[in-house]
Amino acid sequence: MIKSVGRALSATRWRASVALVSTTVLLAGCGGSGGGATATAGSTKIPAALAGAFPGKKATGTPVRIGLITNEGGATTSQPETRESAQAATEYANADLGGIAGRPIDLVICKTKEEPATARDCANRMVEQKVDAVVLTSSGLGDSMVPIVTGAGIPWTTSIAASNSEGTTANAFSWTGGFPTTMTSMAAYAKEKGYKKVAAFVIDVPAAVSGVEAIGKPVFAKAGVGLQIVTMAAGTPDASPQVSAALRNKPDAVAVVGESTVCTSVLQAMGTLGAGVARMSVQSCVAPEVVDAVGPGMDGLQVFSSFDVAGDDLEAQLYRQVMKEYSPGTPTQGYAAIGYQGVLGLVRALHGLTGTVSPKTITAALHSARNVVLPAGHGITFTCDAKAVPGLPSACSAKEVTGTMSGGKLEKMGVVDPGPLFAR
Repeated sequence: MIKSVGRALSATRWRASVALVSTTVLLAGCGGSGGGATATAGSTKIPAALAGAFPGKKATGTPVRIGLITNEGGATTSQPETRESAQAATEYANADLGGIAGRPIDLVICKTKEEPATARDCANRMVEQKVDAVVLTSSGLGDSMVPIVTGAGIPWTTSIAASNSEGTTANAFSWTGGFPTTMTSMAAYAKEKGYKKVAAFVIDVPAAVSGVEAIGKPVFAKAGVGLQIVTMAAGTPDASPQVSAALRNKPDAVAVVGESTVCTSVLQAMGTLGAGVARMSVQSCVAPEVVDAVGPGMDGLQVFSSFDVAGDDLEAQLYRQVMKEYSPGTPTQGYAAIGYQGVLGLVRALHGLTGTVSPKTITAALHSARNVVLPAGHGITFTCDAKAVPGLPSACSAKEVTGTMSGGKLEKMGVVDPGPLFAR
């Protein structure tokens, strides 16, 4: 996913320190203490622990136009749930957090269909609509969009950078370290577990495959773990041939990097052919349709992500509460939270912005953002000072959330710090 960063990552001393935050800071990061317990948010009762996260500070005045780009409606990839969670975060921010600088957020939505032509069209539309900033939910086509948007002076933001441009362009911001930290966290976990060989089943799109080649192989090698890459076409109904071939090399574990169809086919085949082999995956592999299709075969899967949506952490509780109030029909597991994290991360990073709201003032505020609570981030914070991940100046944090699937749910949530694998 992020091209040409492997050398930069390994050649630069990596020193990120992202502090965990207390309950008080978590709630403060949601927009203020609120001055007392709140009984309801709209039509939904609020748990007492979250009362301070709903202060009722309603946004007023002229809207701030924020572009939202999603990968929705495509023939092979469509994630409408990421847009729905972004819209829920927007409604929550407008109703309780004062929007941006006290003004309501007006989302300008464009769907890329995960095609280069529509991606460029979406980027051009953001420029034509004169939005003040852009939030991307999820796409592998950032290289087609970021230069257009940032070239027009508009800041680009995302929760998880998935392209070279998103990780390295001036005035592009990624709340997390994106794909590099996901792969490095997997490598750190594999080292901790004593694995010597891992087979990675990777969706066969250039950004994903080149990313695993450029980033995954070097960091796994540094961890003392061999990494075999097996490409999988999106929509593959039966991965048995590929899984069988990979298992002949007797890997200690497999990793799955792909969308829900790839996850389903690989994990189903693993249940039949490699039941005793450890499994790791990205967050998209715990989408409801995957969990339903794979069933008990999901148990034991170690999932790496930028967010915790299932645990008891207050940020996870807040996410579920916001979704319950503003988008009750959207499944909260899977990859939905990426839109929520992207929008609410922007709102929190701009918490201190006052006066004129423009691409220029938003960009300046983002560059000065420090120790911002990552929405649904299990205590991770982000700082956009270009120091979090060597070689990726746009990354604002490096840590990853991880958890283990059990009974159809993620449990034993925690945070992985992959920093030592980047250090010389």
